[in-house]
Amino acid sequence: MTNLRVSTGNRKERLVTVEVKICGITDEEAMEAAIEAGVDHVGLVFYPKSPRAVTPEQATELLSYLERPVSRVGLLVDPDDALLDAVVGGVRLDLLQLHGNESPERVEAIRLEYGVPVMKMIPLAGPDDLAAAEAYIGVADRLLFDARPPKTATLPGGNAVSFDWTLLTGRRWPLPWFLAGGLTPANVAEAIRVSGAKAVDVSSGVETAPGRKSPELIRAFIAAARGA
Repeated sequence: MTNLRVSTGNRKERLVTVEVKICGITDEEAMEAAIEAGVDHVGLVFYPKSPRAVTPEQATELLSYLERPVSRVGLLVDPDDALLDAVVGGVRLDLLQLHGNESPERVEAIRLEYGVPVMKMIPLAGPDDLAAAEAYIGVADRLLFDARPPKTATLPGGNAVSFDWTLLTGRRWPLPWFLAGGLTPANVAEAIRVSGAKAVDVSSGVETAPGRKSPELIRAFIAAARGA
């Protein structure tokens, strides 16, 4: 995890740990770069329409390169039970990331049925969107705030679009949350400072093309978060 020193009014300092997640890994080189750079979470996408999609078999192969304890996250979009059975039954995951329009009732049902902690994505464009998070408190284990996709987008995430980080400034929820959406090595430090995020998630911001992760950008992103 990333340690940030935050000054307090009495001039003492406290350590704030910022978790880093690289999502949409599809090849060995990217996985090894993330691990070597000290990533906390690796994300694998089980959404067939995504250029970052992998099968349960491919995911298992990629995860075999883990040489130290790292959280394994599986991203799904409005999954049916058949897909959940295949993914959860075939891949050892620590967290399910639900990145579609899953209702609070569906999130709770998945969490109880499969016995894996769940993170729910909340799309943000303006302050009114924040209210949607309240319905998932008590049924999700984590929240992830991502930019609401453009109307022309065909994917619910990975669109290289950010939102106004001040929407999250000073906000508190009784469960951990991630900041995502348009993060890059160039802006992640500022995003952490403005939003107060203790966990950040990147996908397209460390790619040279959709689905093609850059080891150099992965290392730069994690270094930037650490230097925030």
